[in-house]
Amino acid sequence: MGSKIGFDSEKYMQMQKEKILERIERFNNKLYLEFGGKLFDDFHASRVLPGFKYDAKIRLLETLKDKTEVIFVISAGDIERNKIRADHGITYGMEVIRLIDKIRALGIYVNSVVITRYNNQPSVNTFINKLNRRGEKTYIHTSTKGYPTDVDLICSEEGYGANPYVETSRPLVVVTAPGPGSGKLATCLSQLYHEYKRGVKAGYAKFETFPIWNLPLKHPCNVAYESATADLKDVNIIDSFHLDAYGVSTVNYNRDVESFPLVRKILGKITGDENLYRSPTDMGVNMVGNAIIDDEVVRDASYKEIVRRYYSSACDYKQGLCDIETSQRAELLMNEQGIDKSFRKVVLPTLEKSKKEQTSVFGIEIETGEVITGKASTLLSAVSSCVLNAIKALSGIADDVLLMSPDVLEPILKIKKENLREDEPTLTIKEVLIALSICATTNELAKKALSNLSKLENAEAHSSCILRDSEQRVLKKLRINFTCEPIFESKQ
Repeated sequence: MGSKIGFDSEKYMQMQKEKILERIERFNNKLYLEFGGKLFDDFHASRVLPGFKYDAKIRLLETLKDKTEVIFVISAGDIERNKIRADHGITYGMEVIRLIDKIRALGIYVNSVVITRYNNQPSVNTFINKLNRRGEKTYIHTSTKGYPTDVDLICSEEGYGANPYVETSRPLVVVTAPGPGSGKLATCLSQLYHEYKRGVKAGYAKFETFPIWNLPLKHPCNVAYESATADLKDVNIIDSFHLDAYGVSTVNYNRDVESFPLVRKILGKITGDENLYRSPTDMGVNMVGNAIIDDEVVRDASYKEIVRRYYSSACDYKQGLCDIETSQRAELLMNEQGIDKSFRKVVLPTLEKSKKEQTSVFGIEIETGEVITGKASTLLSAVSSCVLNAIKALSGIADDVLLMSPDVLEPILKIKKENLREDEPTLTIKEVLIALSICATTNELAKKALSNLSKLENAEAHSSCILRDSEQRVLKKLRINFTCEPIFESKQ
């Protein structure tokens, strides 16, 4: 979908690379870089920073691959709880394996996997065996003695010294994880302890895209990230250490600011330099704020994301996936920005159509600015109906023209009901797109409509009810920015 650009991705890549190389050089050609956020598919960043390439981080590492190796960190507790990545619907353990394969395919060296907070959990042992049989090197870190109060014990042979040393050979060691709270910082500090013990004066730095340290605290781009992480109970605050040291106001997470005195003490104990960093902001290498080229475009995109996050948390609460505080926090952040759910143009027409038709409706705002809707029927789901209507509108095909004959669709529906005994009574978007692609081999109009499917990428969409998981997965793959009313389609 055509949209205005607010961010220069190439400028960002160049500035970010220079900043990381500069930090590597500062620490005698050995840097442990704590890598937060997503290596691949950073769709949050691409939504709030129009022009940001969702694969920018991994492309950056590709340009540095001769200098880089990657250590993955995963908490034993997350493995034991089978913690799920919401965007992919897979466990943290499987996400680590998926990322290892994807990174290796790009020619980037993966060193090993570190399991943190290990306590001989049976499910964790199974995961370690799986990694070992794949030929992955694994290291086990137990809870650090003395943490978080006794710095002398932490920085001793009984503390970090009790952890095995991960052998590394390249100037840049990227320490990353499948999600927050995995133990990336502790792994970096443990490695630093071992490096200094070996006479190597290595350094540590942090790479987090959000919050953007050199944007105002209440800039909608920073608020959008606060809303996205409402479940973590974190808030953006002014970095008081940076303000005291330099007289400059910068933004950071409360968690990082609160833990900085301890981190500074540990770094001081290991390196002998208590002023290695004077603030959490000093530790960072993030240059994303310097590549914003149109603030108004970024603000508008961020407002839309804040509304999307409000809907997402409201639906999660309805389904028992988060607590009421998370949902309320997302709503409060939206209200504080002076916007409401009608800020996204697609919402009200969808709800009005649903009320009028007394059935579930899905709406998409296409690149012309027109909102196209589709309602559920005995044959098609609301999403299927809407996507068909949207690609017809983009192709200049009249609304009453059938791209597929019911004679093609009804046998599929019959197999679903009678042979596969599926509960879903209508054809999903995935099934309809497959049927359409088959029809496109003999039907020129179907072929033309299908060729415009890619124009729905980044389109704003809304559903009058919570969508089935199968439909949500396909919409995410099509990269349609959809939201749902926190209402179930039926009471079953």
